[in-house]
Amino acid sequence: MPLVRIDLVKGRSDAQVRAVADAVHAAVVEVLAVPERDRFQIITEHEASRVIALDAGLGFERSNDTVMIQIFTQTGRSTAVKQQLYAAVAAWLAKVGVAGEDVFIGYVENTPADWSFGFGRAQYVEGDLGIPAAAVR
Repeated sequence: MPLVRIDLVKGRSDAQVRAVADAVHAAVVEVLAVPERDRFQIITEHEASRVIALDAGLGFERSNDTVMIQIFTQTGRSTAVKQQLYAAVAAWLAKVGVAGEDVFIGYVENTPADWSFGFGRAQYVEGDLGIPAAAVR
């Protein structure tokens, strides 16, 4: 059950924003094997001056089409799986016109105790939800 935050510069149409969100979700479903309806995304659009994404010394420039993604999910996936996810996100986003240099991903891990899906309860801890296999490895 990842929670995905997607930050974009304003200027895309509603259809383009949805295509970006759908592409990111397709990659998450494909690589992390989460159910299709296990979708929690927050999409925020910003003025161009409010998104700063330099090259970090890698020698490439980003455009105003940069898509910054934070994926919050439970711990337990290998480095290889994370790398597969990054590649899949970039590939799916390329299909909707986002260049590889404009894809920035931050992956944040936590534990089952770090989630509440409503009513102020920790459903994983209380047994209402099964803990995903990645979190118990």
